[in-house]
Amino acid sequence: MSIQEFFAMGGYALYVWTSYGLTLIVLLANIIIPVVQRKQFFRQSLKQKR
Repeated sequence: MSIQEFFAMGGYALYVWTSYGLTLIVLLANIIIPVVQRKQFFRQSLKQKR
């Protein structure tokens, strides 16, 4: 099996790599969004205490 055949995925490359890409995006969003929301929450709570 050559590297070209691996990336072609037997003719299903578009579906496979798109699925991998979307999965990566969702996983990163599940990490990044809560971190951003947590920072915003703490900033807002500090403003309200002043």
